[in-house]
Parts: sequence; C-alpha cells; structure tokens
Amino acid sequence: MSDFLTRREILKGGSVIAIGLVAPRWLSAVAHADVVNQAKGGKAVNDTVLIVCQLSGGNDGLNTVVPYTSPRYYELRPNVGVKESVALKLNEQMALHPGMTGLHGLYKQGKVAVIQNVGYAKANRSHFKSMEIWQSASPEGKLKHGWIGRHFDQQLALSPLNPVVALGLSTEKPLALAGKNASVPCFASLTDVQNMIGDADTEKMLRQVQGMDAMEGSSTSIVQKASKTALEAMSVLKEKVGKYTPTGTYANDAFGNGFKQIAQLVATSPATRVVYFSAGGFDTHAKQAEQHEKLLKGFSDAVTTFQAEMEKIGRADKVIVLAFSEFGRRVQENASLGTDHGNAGPMFLIGNKVKGGVHGPVPDLVNLDNGDVPFTQDFRGVYATTLDDWMSGDSGLVLGGDFKHVDILK
Repeated sequence: MSDFLTRREILKGGSVIAIGLVAPRWLSAVAHADVVNQAKGGKAVNDTVLIVCQLSGGNDGLNTVVPYTSPRYYELRPNVGVKESVALKLNEQMALHPGMTGLHGLYKQGKVAVIQNVGYAKANRSHFKSMEIWQSASPEGKLKHGWIGRHFDQQLALSPLNPVVALGLSTEKPLALAGKNASVPCFASLTDVQNMIGDADTEKMLRQVQGMDAMEGSSTSIVQKASKTALEAMSVLKEKVGKYTPTGTYANDAFGNGFKQIAQLVATSPATRVVYFSAGGFDTHAKQAEQHEKLLKGFSDAVTTFQAEMEKIGRADKVIVLAFSEFGRRVQENASLGTDHGNAGPMFLIGNKVKGGVHGPVPDLVNLDNGDVPFTQDFRGVYATTLDDWMSGDSGLVLGGDFKHVDILK
C-alpha cells in the first residue's frame, strides 16, 4: 500500500479503509516512538533540518545564474538571454536573474552557496528518467530506492526512527523518500494531515477500530494500539500547527504556499529532520521569459521570507534549503523563444551555515557537450556533503561509493 492517502480514499468509509489508514509502516511505527513527547516540544537527538526543494521541469540554469560577461551567451541567446543591465551581480562574471532580488539579498549576507555546472555523465534529457537518477542518486541504476530513503534505512539500522523524522509535501511520494525499511509519509498539504483528525468521519472510523474487542498480540490489537497513538500524536500536531501564525507574508503561489507550510512544520514538529517539497512549471520550451521570471521570483521571495522566519523563531542555524532541478536547458535558444532540455545547471544551498559564494567555474559555453553546458560537479558530491556534514549520515553507504565533498558548509 502507498504511504500517501488522499482525502477521497480516507472518506470511502468502512473498517477496511480504517485499517488501511493505520497499516503503512510509518503510522504503525508511531506505537514504538515517543511522538507525543516530541510534538510537545521534546528535543530531537540531532536537530538539524534539511529542506529539499525540487524545481520540476528542468530549470534554465543559464538564465538563473547568468554568465553576463560571456559574448557566447548572448550570441546563442539573442532573445531570451538576460541583459547585463538588469542582472543582479554576484561577482565579476556571474549574476542572478533580475526576478531574484530576495535571494540576491541573502547572497550578499553570505547565506547562499551557488554550485555551478552540477550534473552527471551521459546525461538523460527525459524528465522522468533524469528525475529518477537525481532522486535515486544512481545514474547507472544499480541502487534501489531513494537517497533520502536509504539514509533513513541506515539510521533505522542503528535505532528506531520517529515516524515524522521526514515528511513530503507532495501529491505523490517522491522516489527520493522511498526506503527499503524506513517509510516516509507524504501529504498534499498540511490540511490533509489535519483532516486525519479534523474530519469527523475519519476520526470515527479510527476510534471504531480502537474499540474492537481484539486478542492481545493479534493484528487487530496492533492496529488498535498504533491508531490510538497516532490519534494522540496527530491531535497534538494539529493543535500546534493550527495555533502557529507565520511571522512573514508568503505569496499565494506554489512556492509561497509550500514554504509557509514548511515553516509551520519546522516551528511545530521538532522531530522532523527532512522536508521534501516540489514545484513545477520549469519546462520552458516556448515564450520562456515571462514564465521563468515569475517562477524564479516566486522561489526567491518564498525562500527569503522563510529564511527571515527561521531567524525570528531561532532556528536559522539549524535549517538549510537545498534546491535542484533534474537538468538545465540547452545553451542555444529555440525558435519558440524558449529553451530545450539540456544537461548541467546550478544548485543552491541556502541558510546561515552555508559558505556563501559561487562554487565552481563559469559555465564553458565554447566547448559544449552536445549543445549543453558540460558538468564539472557530480551531484552526488553535493549529496555526500549534505549527508555527512549536515545529516550525520554515511554517504559512502547511502551513495554506494565515495564522492568528493564540496566546500559549502561551515
């Protein structure tokens, strides 16, 4: 059974659905974890938090981090290229898109690391396949499950995991969160989490399961115990999330709504170590300029508001945001005033504890890789740095090999 349940599935009714609701491993595990204590403010063993933000569709890295001193850039992009006059300068060679004023401000404060030319060998331009590669961290397809899921498999081998140690804000469970034994719950929004308790029909079904007369040790008895603890934990979380008021104003768009909910989770769920969030629209094949500016501004504004909120609630030293896309775009613009699927692109690491600056060389627009920006940084090196230096993990075990760290964390 999938760990993600839609509201429609919850409301189908009947005891079978009620049992199904508590059947996923993450929910059953509640019976073995002190979730209520954590939700009430108990300190997690390691309280650093990683926010993974997926820019779905293939973000145009060259128009995000602009090589404004490159004549070749403007030669190949006479229409869609970002003009130097409006670009937000990072250094003497690179600049941010003009829509990213908030992120530019954070960069000047030393809170943004830009990692250049990130990708992998023999890049795949299929959205589905490339995203699978990024989320599994296995370009050759040798490793099963997702890189975050495998990390928590390793953690689970050491000690029991809190069932809300990681959460996905997604309508479908990302491969990145899938583990062999560890299980991560995903919800379309915090409203769905609250509806597990807030909806009278759902709560009634769960309590009916609790009330069954079951033999100790039977499957029904296990369900009863798990559902009872789950109700208590979700009730506490619902109350804390409902009472929390964001300190900043987030835009009513995908990024604004996403980071607003992430802020609520970080502020009210101290046991949560990873939140995975994605927003789409970056597949800009035609009339790219307006759409791309709107998306980048949405991302920049949301992250900036989120960072300010983390500082106000005293969590800024414990939280970083990792932003990536499944591939960049081709260097040359197309006839539709857009760009097509490419290869390498930039990644962002954002927060108080990052080593701000531009890391890596300026994209080589002369010696192209089949029309694409050549990659100079394997994405698994960024993952390895994050796993080892931020998440207290073992990247060698998780990634199936040793990858050179990137000097991006303090």
